[in-house]
Amino acid sequence: MESLHRQRILKKELKLEEDEKIDYLCRLVNEIEMDKDLRIIISGGGTGGHIFPAVSIANAIKAKHPDAKILFVGALGRMEMQRVPAAGYEIKGLPIKGFDRAHKLKNFEVLYKLWKSLRMARQIIKDFKPQVAVGVGGYASGATLYSCAKMGIPCLIQEQNSYAGVTNKLLAKRVEKICVAYEGMQRFFPADKIIMTGNPVRQNVLNTPLSVEEARESLGLKSDKKTILLVGGSLGARTINRSIMEHLDLVKNTDVQFIWQTGKYYHQQIMDFMKGKELPNLKVMDFISDMGAAYKAADLVISRAGASSISEFQLIGKPVILVPSPNVAEDHQTKNAMALVDKHAAIYVKDSEAPETLLKLALETISDDQKLASLSENVKKMGLQNSADVIADEILKLIKK
Repeated sequence: MESLHRQRILKKELKLEEDEKIDYLCRLVNEIEMDKDLRIIISGGGTGGHIFPAVSIANAIKAKHPDAKILFVGALGRMEMQRVPAAGYEIKGLPIKGFDRAHKLKNFEVLYKLWKSLRMARQIIKDFKPQVAVGVGGYASGATLYSCAKMGIPCLIQEQNSYAGVTNKLLAKRVEKICVAYEGMQRFFPADKIIMTGNPVRQNVLNTPLSVEEARESLGLKSDKKTILLVGGSLGARTINRSIMEHLDLVKNTDVQFIWQTGKYYHQQIMDFMKGKELPNLKVMDFISDMGAAYKAADLVISRAGASSISEFQLIGKPVILVPSPNVAEDHQTKNAMALVDKHAAIYVKDSEAPETLLKLALETISDDQKLASLSENVKKMGLQNSADVIADEILKLIKK
Protein backbone atom coordinates (compact mmCIF):
# COMPACT_ATOMS: atom_id res chain seq x y z
CA MET A 1 0.00 0.00 0.00
CA GLU A 2 2.82 2.38 0.93
CA SER A 3 4.64 1.48 -2.32
CA LEU A 4 1.52 2.36 -4.38
CA HIS A 5 1.26 5.70 -2.59
CA ARG A 6 4.91 6.46 -3.41
CA GLN A 7 4.32 5.61 -7.07
CA ARG A 8 1.41 8.05 -7.23
CA ILE A 9 3.54 10.83 -5.67
CA LEU A 10 6.38 10.10 -8.12
CA LYS A 11 4.00 10.23 -11.12
CA LYS A 12 2.62 13.54 -9.85
CA GLU A 13 6.15 14.99 -9.50
CA LEU A 14 7.11 13.81 -12.99
CA LYS A 15 3.92 15.38 -14.37
CA LEU A 16 4.82 18.66 -12.63
CA GLU A 17 8.32 18.52 -14.10
CA GLU A 18 6.85 17.95 -17.58
CA ASP A 19 4.43 20.86 -17.14
CA GLU A 20 7.29 23.11 -15.99
CA LYS A 21 9.34 22.11 -19.03
CA ILE A 22 6.42 22.86 -21.33
CA ASP A 23 5.88 26.26 -19.64
CA TYR A 24 9.60 27.03 -19.99
CA LEU A 25 9.59 26.05 -23.69
CA CYS A 26 6.49 28.18 -24.30
CA ARG A 27 8.15 31.19 -22.65
CA LEU A 28 11.29 30.58 -24.72
CA VAL A 29 9.28 30.42 -27.96
CA ASN A 30 7.41 33.60 -26.99
CA GLU A 31 10.68 35.41 -26.33
CA ILE A 32 12.11 34.27 -29.68
CA GLU A 33 8.94 35.41 -31.45
CA MET A 34 9.09 38.72 -29.55
CA ASP A 35 12.70 39.20 -30.68
CA LYS A 36 11.65 38.68 -34.30
CA ASP A 37 8.69 41.06 -34.08
CA LEU A 38 10.11 43.65 -31.70
CA ARG A 39 10.11 47.08 -33.40
CA ILE A 40 11.01 50.22 -31.48
CA ILE A 41 11.37 53.85 -32.57
CA ILE A 42 13.80 56.06 -30.64
CA SER A 43 13.60 59.76 -31.44
CA GLY A 44 15.49 62.90 -30.45
CA GLY A 45 18.90 64.48 -30.61
CA GLY A 46 20.39 67.85 -31.41
CA THR A 47 23.16 67.55 -28.82
CA GLY A 48 25.40 64.79 -27.50
CA GLY A 49 23.44 64.98 -24.24
CA HIS A 50 20.37 63.62 -26.06
CA ILE A 51 22.13 61.29 -28.51
CA PHE A 52 24.32 59.35 -26.08
CA PRO A 53 21.44 58.22 -23.80
CA ALA A 54 19.41 57.25 -26.88
CA VAL A 55 22.18 55.00 -28.24
CA SER A 56 22.80 53.53 -24.77
CA ILE A 57 19.12 52.62 -24.42
CA ALA A 58 19.16 51.02 -27.88
CA ASN A 59 22.25 48.99 -26.94
CA ALA A 60 20.57 47.82 -23.72
CA ILE A 61 17.48 46.66 -25.66
CA LYS A 62 19.70 44.84 -28.17
CA ALA A 63 21.55 43.09 -25.34
CA LYS A 64 18.22 41.72 -24.10
CA HIS A 65 16.69 41.08 -27.54
CA PRO A 66 19.43 40.81 -30.21
CA ASP A 67 16.96 40.53 -33.13
CA ALA A 68 14.96 43.62 -32.13
CA LYS A 69 14.51 46.17 -34.91
CA ILE A 70 15.30 49.71 -33.76
CA LEU A 71 14.78 52.79 -35.92
CA PHE A 72 16.00 56.25 -34.91
CA VAL A 73 14.26 59.44 -36.03
CA GLY A 74 16.27 62.66 -35.83
CA ALA A 75 16.45 66.17 -37.25
CA LEU A 76 18.13 66.71 -40.63
CA GLY A 77 21.44 68.58 -40.35
CA ARG A 78 21.91 67.79 -36.66
CA MET A 79 24.69 65.65 -35.19
CA GLU A 80 22.48 62.58 -34.67
CA MET A 81 22.44 62.05 -38.45
CA GLN A 82 26.16 61.14 -38.21
CA ARG A 83 26.46 59.79 -34.66
CA VAL A 84 23.62 57.26 -34.82
CA PRO A 85 24.77 55.45 -38.03
CA ALA A 86 28.30 55.41 -36.56
CA ALA A 87 26.83 53.49 -33.61
CA GLY A 88 25.33 50.92 -36.01
CA TYR A 89 21.68 52.03 -36.20
CA GLU A 90 19.43 53.23 -39.03
CA ILE A 91 18.10 56.78 -38.78
CA LYS A 92 15.45 58.78 -40.66
CA GLY A 93 15.68 62.57 -40.71
CA LEU A 94 12.90 65.15 -40.35
CA PRO A 95 13.27 68.76 -41.60
CA ILE A 96 12.12 70.10 -38.21
CA LYS A 97 13.65 73.21 -36.60
CA GLY A 98 13.15 75.20 -33.42
CA PHE A 99 11.41 78.56 -33.29
CA ASP A 100 13.59 81.60 -34.01
CA ARG A 101 12.82 84.08 -31.24
CA ALA A 102 15.13 86.75 -32.67
CA HIS A 103 13.73 86.71 -36.24
CA LYS A 104 9.98 86.10 -35.93
CA LEU A 105 9.27 86.26 -39.67
CA LYS A 106 11.43 83.17 -40.15
CA ASN A 107 8.93 81.21 -38.05
CA PHE A 108 6.58 80.86 -41.04
CA GLU A 109 9.21 78.54 -42.50
CA VAL A 110 9.53 76.80 -39.10
CA LEU A 111 5.75 76.15 -39.01
CA TYR A 112 5.81 74.76 -42.55
CA LYS A 113 8.69 72.43 -41.61
CA LEU A 114 6.81 71.34 -38.49
CA TRP A 115 3.74 70.45 -40.61
CA LYS A 116 5.97 68.62 -43.11
CA SER A 117 7.78 66.78 -40.28
CA LEU A 118 4.48 65.61 -38.76
CA ARG A 119 3.39 64.20 -42.13
CA MET A 120 6.77 62.48 -42.62
CA ALA A 121 6.71 61.10 -39.07
CA ARG A 122 3.26 59.56 -39.65
CA GLN A 123 4.50 57.88 -42.83
CA ILE A 124 7.65 56.55 -41.09
CA ILE A 125 5.45 55.11 -38.32
CA LYS A 126 3.05 53.49 -40.82
CA ASP A 127 5.95 51.89 -42.70
CA PHE A 128 7.93 50.71 -39.66
CA LYS A 129 4.94 49.70 -37.46
CA PRO A 130 6.62 50.20 -34.04
CA GLN A 131 5.15 48.66 -30.90
CA VAL A 132 6.58 51.40 -28.70
CA ALA A 133 8.22 54.81 -29.13
CA VAL A 134 10.93 56.41 -27.00
CA GLY A 135 11.73 60.14 -26.88
CA VAL A 136 14.96 61.57 -25.47
CA GLY A 137 14.34 65.28 -26.08
CA GLY A 138 15.02 67.49 -29.06
CA TYR A 139 12.74 68.79 -31.82
CA ALA A 140 12.44 65.50 -33.74
CA SER A 141 11.13 63.63 -30.71
CA GLY A 142 8.24 66.09 -30.43
CA ALA A 143 6.92 65.38 -33.93
CA THR A 144 7.59 61.64 -33.72
CA LEU A 145 6.09 60.91 -30.29
CA TYR A 146 3.11 63.21 -30.89
CA SER A 147 2.33 61.20 -34.03
CA CYS A 148 2.91 57.85 -32.30
CA ALA A 149 0.62 58.77 -29.40
CA LYS A 150 -2.14 59.89 -31.79
CA MET A 151 -1.85 56.51 -33.56
CA GLY A 152 -2.26 54.61 -30.26
CA ILE A 153 1.37 53.51 -29.89
CA PRO A 154 2.59 53.51 -26.25
CA CYS A 155 5.32 56.08 -25.58
CA LEU A 156 8.07 56.67 -23.01
CA ILE A 157 10.23 59.78 -22.63
CA GLN A 158 13.59 60.15 -20.92
CA GLU A 159 14.44 63.54 -19.38
CA GLN A 160 18.15 63.93 -18.66
CA ASN A 161 18.14 67.31 -16.89
CA SER A 162 16.85 68.62 -13.56
CA TYR A 163 14.85 71.25 -15.48
CA ALA A 164 12.63 69.59 -18.08
CA GLY A 165 13.00 70.54 -21.74
CA VAL A 166 10.14 72.14 -23.68
CA THR A 167 9.57 69.10 -25.92
CA ASN A 168 9.29 66.66 -23.03
CA LYS A 169 6.97 68.99 -21.10
CA LEU A 170 4.64 69.18 -24.11
CA LEU A 171 4.67 65.40 -24.56
CA ALA A 172 4.15 64.51 -20.88
CA LYS A 173 0.34 64.21 -21.06
CA ARG A 174 0.51 61.90 -24.09
CA VAL A 175 3.05 59.33 -22.85
CA GLU A 176 2.74 56.35 -20.50
CA LYS A 177 6.06 56.64 -18.65
CA ILE A 178 8.64 59.35 -17.92
CA CYS A 179 12.16 58.32 -16.87
CA VAL A 180 14.06 60.99 -14.91
CA ALA A 181 17.44 61.48 -13.25
CA TYR A 182 16.62 64.06 -10.55
CA GLU A 183 14.27 64.32 -7.60
CA GLY A 184 11.40 66.81 -7.66
CA MET A 185 10.47 66.32 -11.32
CA GLN A 186 6.76 66.18 -10.43
CA ARG A 187 6.80 69.97 -10.82
CA PHE A 188 7.03 69.33 -14.58
CA PHE A 189 5.40 65.92 -15.05
CA PRO A 190 2.45 63.90 -13.64
CA ALA A 191 3.81 62.13 -10.53
CA ASP A 192 2.19 58.78 -11.37
CA LYS A 193 4.14 58.53 -14.66
CA ILE A 194 7.59 59.30 -13.22
CA ILE A 195 10.23 56.58 -12.78
CA MET A 196 13.58 57.48 -11.20
CA THR A 197 16.16 55.78 -13.43
CA GLY A 198 19.14 58.11 -13.73
CA ASN A 199 20.97 58.78 -17.01
CA PRO A 200 22.87 56.17 -19.04
CA VAL A 201 26.65 56.75 -19.00
CA ARG A 202 29.66 55.56 -21.00
CA GLN A 203 30.73 52.15 -19.73
CA ASN A 204 34.44 52.78 -20.34
CA VAL A 205 34.21 55.61 -17.80
CA LEU A 206 33.01 53.19 -15.10
CA ASN A 207 35.05 50.13 -15.98
CA THR A 208 38.59 51.40 -16.56
CA PRO A 209 41.08 48.73 -15.39
CA LEU A 210 43.80 51.31 -14.68
CA SER A 211 44.98 52.36 -11.23
CA VAL A 212 45.32 56.09 -10.47
CA GLU A 213 49.10 55.87 -11.02
CA GLU A 214 48.73 53.94 -14.29
CA ALA A 215 46.10 56.39 -15.56
CA ARG A 216 48.40 59.35 -14.90
CA GLU A 217 51.34 57.64 -16.60
CA SER A 218 49.17 56.78 -19.64
CA LEU A 219 48.54 60.51 -20.06
CA GLY A 220 52.23 61.42 -19.74
CA LEU A 221 51.94 62.71 -16.18
CA LYS A 222 53.82 62.00 -12.96
CA SER A 223 52.15 59.20 -11.03
CA ASP A 224 52.54 60.75 -7.56
CA LYS A 225 51.31 64.30 -8.18
CA LYS A 226 47.84 65.67 -7.44
CA THR A 227 45.96 66.28 -10.70
CA ILE A 228 43.19 68.58 -11.95
CA LEU A 229 41.25 67.72 -15.12
CA LEU A 230 39.64 70.57 -17.10
CA VAL A 231 37.02 69.54 -19.69
CA GLY A 232 34.61 71.59 -21.75
CA GLY A 233 33.05 68.98 -24.01
CA SER A 234 34.29 67.82 -27.42
CA LEU A 235 34.21 71.35 -28.87
CA GLY A 236 35.59 72.97 -25.73
CA ALA A 237 34.46 75.73 -23.38
CA ARG A 238 35.89 79.22 -23.92
CA THR A 239 35.44 80.27 -20.29
CA ILE A 240 37.26 77.25 -18.87
CA ASN A 241 40.07 77.76 -21.38
CA ARG A 242 40.40 81.43 -20.41
CA SER A 243 40.72 80.47 -16.73
CA ILE A 244 44.00 78.71 -17.60
CA MET A 245 45.28 81.13 -20.27
CA GLU A 246 44.89 84.15 -17.99
CA HIS A 247 46.55 82.48 -14.98
CA LEU A 248 49.55 80.54 -16.29
CA ASP A 249 51.52 82.03 -13.37
CA LEU A 250 49.37 80.01 -10.92
CA VAL A 251 49.96 76.85 -12.96
CA LYS A 252 53.71 77.49 -13.06
CA ASN A 253 54.01 78.06 -9.31
CA THR A 254 52.12 74.99 -8.08
CA ASP A 255 53.10 71.37 -7.57
CA VAL A 256 49.70 70.30 -8.96
CA GLN A 257 49.55 68.97 -12.52
CA PHE A 258 46.79 69.68 -15.04
CA ILE A 259 45.10 67.80 -17.88
CA TRP A 260 43.64 70.54 -20.09
CA GLN A 261 41.20 69.41 -22.75
CA THR A 262 40.86 72.51 -24.91
CA GLY A 263 38.25 71.15 -27.34
CA LYS A 264 38.84 70.88 -31.07
CA TYR A 265 37.32 74.29 -31.85
CA TYR A 266 39.82 76.21 -29.69
CA HIS A 267 42.85 73.93 -29.89
CA GLN A 268 44.92 75.59 -32.65
CA GLN A 269 44.36 79.06 -31.17
CA ILE A 270 45.53 77.80 -27.77
CA MET A 271 48.57 75.98 -29.19
CA ASP A 272 49.62 79.25 -30.89
CA PHE A 273 49.13 81.08 -27.59
CA MET A 274 51.20 78.49 -25.69
CA LYS A 275 54.26 78.66 -27.97
CA GLY A 276 57.26 79.45 -25.77
CA LYS A 277 55.07 79.12 -22.63
CA GLU A 278 55.02 75.32 -22.31
CA LEU A 279 54.92 74.04 -18.73
CA PRO A 280 55.92 70.52 -17.59
CA ASN A 281 52.88 70.19 -15.27
CA LEU A 282 50.34 71.26 -17.96
CA LYS A 283 49.22 68.55 -20.41
CA VAL A 284 47.33 70.22 -23.29
CA MET A 285 45.02 68.03 -25.40
CA ASP A 286 42.36 68.84 -27.98
CA PHE A 287 40.33 65.69 -27.27
CA ILE A 288 40.56 62.85 -24.74
CA SER A 289 39.59 59.48 -26.22
CA ASP A 290 39.81 57.56 -22.91
CA MET A 291 37.75 59.58 -20.44
CA GLY A 292 37.86 56.67 -17.99
CA ALA A 293 41.64 57.10 -17.67
CA ALA A 294 41.33 60.90 -17.45
CA TYR A 295 38.75 60.73 -14.64
CA LYS A 296 40.81 58.09 -12.82
CA ALA A 297 43.94 60.26 -13.02
CA ALA A 298 42.19 63.33 -11.59
CA ASP A 299 41.70 64.27 -7.95
CA LEU A 300 39.40 67.10 -9.04
CA VAL A 301 37.48 67.85 -12.26
CA ILE A 302 36.42 71.21 -13.68
CA SER A 303 33.52 70.80 -16.11
CA ARG A 304 30.37 72.20 -17.65
CA ALA A 305 27.14 70.92 -16.05
CA GLY A 306 25.65 68.77 -18.79
CA ALA A 307 23.41 65.95 -17.59
CA SER A 308 25.55 63.10 -18.95
CA SER A 309 28.75 64.44 -17.38
CA ILE A 310 27.06 64.93 -14.02
CA SER A 311 25.74 61.36 -14.08
CA GLU A 312 29.29 60.12 -14.67
CA PHE A 313 30.64 62.14 -11.72
CA GLN A 314 27.88 60.71 -9.52
CA LEU A 315 28.62 57.09 -10.42
CA ILE A 316 32.40 57.33 -10.00
CA GLY A 317 32.23 59.68 -6.99
CA LYS A 318 34.47 62.33 -8.53
CA PRO A 319 34.86 65.74 -6.83
CA VAL A 320 33.90 68.44 -9.33
CA ILE A 321 33.70 72.20 -9.80
CA LEU A 322 30.83 72.95 -12.19
CA VAL A 323 30.84 75.96 -14.52
CA PRO A 324 27.41 75.83 -16.20
CA SER A 325 27.21 77.02 -19.79
CA PRO A 326 25.01 80.13 -20.11
CA ASN A 327 24.27 79.25 -23.77
CA VAL A 328 21.70 76.50 -23.19
CA ALA A 329 17.91 76.41 -23.22
CA GLU A 330 16.24 77.70 -20.05
CA ASP A 331 19.61 77.83 -18.26
CA HIS A 332 19.19 74.12 -17.47
CA GLN A 333 22.90 73.58 -16.73
CA THR A 334 22.77 75.97 -13.77
CA LYS A 335 19.75 74.08 -12.46
CA ASN A 336 21.64 70.77 -12.90
CA ALA A 337 24.58 72.20 -10.96
CA MET A 338 22.42 73.55 -8.14
CA ALA A 339 20.79 70.13 -7.66
CA LEU A 340 24.26 68.92 -6.63
CA VAL A 341 25.33 72.05 -4.74
CA ASP A 342 22.17 71.84 -2.59
CA LYS A 343 23.39 68.41 -1.40
CA HIS A 344 27.00 69.57 -0.89
CA ALA A 345 27.99 67.30 -3.80
CA ALA A 346 29.71 69.87 -6.05
CA ILE A 347 31.12 73.40 -6.15
CA TYR A 348 29.48 75.98 -8.44
CA VAL A 349 31.22 78.84 -10.25
CA LYS A 350 29.27 81.27 -12.41
CA ASP A 351 30.48 81.43 -16.03
CA SER A 352 31.07 85.20 -15.98
CA GLU A 353 33.21 84.92 -12.82
CA ALA A 354 35.19 81.82 -13.83
CA PRO A 355 38.10 83.42 -15.76
CA GLU A 356 39.03 85.41 -12.67
CA THR A 357 38.26 83.00 -9.79
CA LEU A 358 38.11 79.41 -11.08
CA LEU A 359 41.76 78.36 -11.05
CA LYS A 360 42.50 79.85 -7.61
CA LEU A 361 39.44 78.07 -6.18
CA ALA A 362 40.48 74.78 -7.79
CA LEU A 363 43.96 74.96 -6.25
CA GLU A 364 42.47 75.75 -2.83
CA THR A 365 40.05 72.81 -3.14
CA ILE A 366 42.61 70.24 -4.25
CA SER A 367 44.84 71.08 -1.28
CA ASP A 368 41.96 70.29 1.13
CA ASP A 369 41.77 66.48 1.41
CA GLN A 370 38.79 66.65 3.75
CA LYS A 371 36.83 68.77 1.25
CA LEU A 372 37.67 66.37 -1.60
CA ALA A 373 36.55 63.37 0.46
CA SER A 374 33.28 65.09 1.42
CA LEU A 375 32.49 66.06 -2.20
CA SER A 376 33.26 62.53 -3.37
CA GLU A 377 31.06 60.91 -0.74
CA ASN A 378 28.10 63.24 -1.32
CA VAL A 379 28.14 63.10 -5.13
CA LYS A 380 28.36 59.29 -5.11
CA LYS A 381 25.20 59.09 -2.97
CA MET A 382 23.30 60.62 -5.90
CA GLY A 383 24.36 58.01 -8.47
CA LEU A 384 21.83 55.55 -9.93
CA GLN A 385 23.26 52.30 -11.32
CA ASN A 386 22.40 50.47 -14.59
CA SER A 387 20.19 53.26 -15.93
CA ALA A 388 20.13 52.06 -19.55
CA ASP A 389 19.06 48.55 -18.46
CA VAL A 390 16.32 49.90 -16.19
CA ILE A 391 14.96 52.16 -18.96
CA ALA A 392 15.12 49.28 -21.48
CA ASP A 393 13.07 47.11 -19.09
CA GLU A 394 10.44 49.85 -18.77
CA ILE A 395 10.21 50.10 -22.57
CA LEU A 396 9.78 46.33 -22.93
CA LYS A 397 7.04 46.33 -20.26
CA LEU A 398 5.01 48.71 -22.45
CA ILE A 399 5.12 46.19 -25.31
CA LYS A 400 4.03 43.27 -23.12
CA LYS A 401 0.98 45.15 -21.77
